[in-house]
Amino acid sequence: MFAAISPPPRFRDAPDLPALIELYESNFVRVMRLAPELASLEGSVVSRVAGALDLYLTVEERFKYTTSIVLTYRFDHEDCIDLEPRARIHVYHDVRAAEVVSHYRRRRSRLFERWRSGHMPEVQRRWTMNRFLNKWLRFCAHQGHLFLDCTAVPVADPSLESRDG
Repeated sequence: MFAAISPPPRFRDAPDLPALIELYESNFVRVMRLAPELASLEGSVVSRVAGALDLYLTVEERFKYTTSIVLTYRFDHEDCIDLEPRARIHVYHDVRAAEVVSHYRRRRSRLFERWRSGHMPEVQRRWTMNRFLNKWLRFCAHQGHLFLDCTAVPVADPSLESRDG
């Protein structure tokens, strides 16, 4: 008589639009746990946790329903500084969703090259990028990163700021 209600799609290998939307919603929850006071953060701030890389958050744009942020680590080399993965994230407050819209990685995967050459569907590309974000946000929370007004350290320019500075 009654059809069994299947559970909502969980981060599968073959994503579809409903699964992607669920991933965006999960990303929103994780972003808000990482930065619960996102509405009051301005400019660039750093979260420092003993034994972990410093995590930088930059508020790029703020509109009524959307905030654009960048999350990244800073890697110091002898001759240069790398900001990676430099993930640009749109946080949609009205629909409680967050998606990574771009990121930078020195090494590109074969999946990225498949997408660039037109051999990967857009849903698959978005799934891959946002699945990365979901896992990374979980990792950051596990390390203890948290951006609060009272704990986040303001940074004038994260590419110039040193850990000792």
